[in-house]
Amino acid sequence: MNFVILFGPQAVGKMTVGQSLASQTGYKLFHNHMSIDFVAPIFDYGTASGQRLVGVIRQEIFEEVSKSELEGFIFTYVWAFDLQSDWDYVEQISALFESRGASVYYVELEAELEERLRRNVTENRLLHKPTKRDVSRSERNLIATHENHRLNSYPGEVSKDNYLRINNTNLEPDEVARRIRERFRLQMQR
Repeated sequence: MNFVILFGPQAVGKMTVGQSLASQTGYKLFHNHMSIDFVAPIFDYGTASGQRLVGVIRQEIFEEVSKSELEGFIFTYVWAFDLQSDWDYVEQISALFESRGASVYYVELEAELEERLRRNVTENRLLHKPTKRDVSRSERNLIATHENHRLNSYPGEVSKDNYLRINNTNLEPDEVARRIRERFRLQMQR
């Protein structure tokens, strides 16, 4: 199995690139808001209960997928590089998949803040992420997170063998997915 972790700041295009990569490869996509938006009608993700439930859902899915016969799995994540807990989390999920024979690929996306603010209100994002439909709240959160956390790595900071960084400010999702596929030699869907 190939496990692709797509990470970067909010509205950088992780889900949309993940959708393109899934379409090109046949891999299953589990974007981070699938768990957040499942829990949100009951507990806000900002609460301890919301975060705990999202963590449980993700862990259970990772457990089942890592034992499955799926060819590939894509997960999107906002990795705050200034938080040790985020480093630990990425290491934990990577180790789970690797312990079951998977190859793990790390893809970091970056884009200018202005472009991310524009993408924050795109139709595809709002369609697939109900908690982002309160656009003013979503924008405030995006800016606050941008100001309070480091959401892209420093050069050389991610020292994984299977690592790729792409500035997708001016790239279409299909092109980004193609670059990922080619760099890691991921097979096209038949």
